Amino acid sequence: MPISFRLYKFLVALCLALLFARCDKNEHDGGLILPDGFTSAVVVDSIPETVRHLAVSDDHIIYAKLRNAHDNAAVIALEDIDGDSYADTMVKFGGKGQKEKWSYATAMRIYNGYIYYSSDLIVFRQKLSPGTLKPKGEVEIVLTDDHEHGKHEHIGKPVAFDNKGYMYVPFGAPSNACQEPKRTPNAPGLDPCPQLEDHGGVWRFEADKLNQTQKDGYKYASGIRSLVAMNWNPVDEELYGVMHGRDDLLRLWPNKYTPQESALLPSEEFMKITEGSHFGWPYCYYDQVKGKKVLAPEYGGDGDIVGRCADYEDPIIGFPGHWAPNDLLFYQGDQFPERYKNGAFITFHGSTNRAPYPQSGYFVGFVPFKNGEPSGDFEVFADGFAEVDPIVNTK
Repeated sequence: MPISFRLYKFLVALCLALLFARCDKNEHDGGLILPDGFTSAVVVDSIPETVRHLAVSDDHIIYAKLRNAHDNAAVIALEDIDGDSYADTMVKFGGKGQKEKWSYATAMRIYNGYIYYSSDLIVFRQKLSPGTLKPKGEVEIVLTDDHEHGKHEHIGKPVAFDNKGYMYVPFGAPSNACQEPKRTPNAPGLDPCPQLEDHGGVWRFEADKLNQTQKDGYKYASGIRSLVAMNWNPVDEELYGVMHGRDDLLRLWPNKYTPQESALLPSEEFMKITEGSHFGWPYCYYDQVKGKKVLAPEYGGDGDIVGRCADYEDPIIGFPGHWAPNDLLFYQGDQFPERYKNGAFITFHGSTNRAPYPQSGYFVGFVPFKNGEPSGDFEVFADGFAEVDPIVNTK
């Protein structure tokens, strides 16, 4: 049975769990499964495009980044005027007439009065205008990925902002595991991996400077394959992210891994990304079952050898493989029970490559934090997005 990913359900979960100021009980709840005491409401169900990311202004306007937009618009603004949790007015903006530039929607953050959003290769911003849905400011280019290779896998450009005027942007790895040739069974990894020079890490830029390229930035951290979920924690004033781990352990190394191991491994690593940190990609991956970082098979690993991986950073949590973390937010509001304060909400879009086992993910998770550190077990906060259980395939 095919999975139906409904836009309105995506909007419901994030608005409820992370951002929305009021969500009264409503019979049109989108069918989501939530903790006791929480309710949800369908905010909108009439947008033809799909959505990956949201931001909400202090005026309670929802800004949603459109994916594969069909006209000259990259962002839609939604406003609930009468307080019933439904979007009464909608307006699109931010398009430049080139559909392909918006095909892989990634960033959506509000910072210092601007809405920041991105395509595969460019980070844009527009000045927000209080009291209006559509920004009055022109589209400005903050950062351009000008590498000659053009587009490649893991090229999305999420953004995060600290409290000192800096913007953080990952440049994802252009491969799965730095093999030569790429994604070829039993092919070794390049050692050292040349991709780590300009990719596989996070770069820091001045948030208010326009027309930057990677050369204008500072390489803040390395050894990170692909980041989409990334944000600044205002409590301990550190950068955090949840990495998309590598794929195809079984297909590429059938003599070293079982189907079950390939379905569960490697971890999606929840990382505290400090300046100068290195998380080991492509040489290593984290095994959440064994609780350690191990050498990748492309570099002589057998699923147990640690080797050089002892020199790299461990994650603070290792989530099961292929859950695909796509956004991260530290809750700063006052509407939820106290246990949620300062905790991390993580949105997973779910796996596609766990066969022959059921797929997994497709929910919003929560990790409690206290004093800038995880203080309890991970839990599923909002579920029911896939509409089927078990999820046999995603076709």
